[in-house]
Amino acid sequence: MTRWFRSYWAEEDTWFYFEADADGWVTRQVEIQGPLQRPIAAASLAEWEAAQQAGALAEYEATFGITAEVPVHQWDAHEPQDLTAGEFETVWLTARAACQARARARSTRGT
Repeated sequence: MTRWFRSYWAEEDTWFYFEADADGWVTRQVEIQGPLQRPIAAASLAEWEAAQQAGALAEYEATFGITAEVPVHQWDAHEPQDLTAGEFETVWLTARAACQARARARSTRGT
């Protein structure tokens, strides 16, 4: 069963939004930071694995970041707040668009 939730890390002033599978592995992750709620990551485990196999991992991580590397039940000191699939999807789509726009801006400046 898929689960959607978010957790806040005050030390980094960051909201982490997660989609996790039945075993607790994060399949998609969004990070939103600071008082302006700036999306800084919107990574998919399946996309990350495909990028790794294609030899494009550095580019993927520079654009979208990475997902958590351990199941959520192993995390300490996080207080998950449940989300609906729709709530997660709204945050996901907004963060993906922001990450893609930043990547385009980087590539434009680099040429």
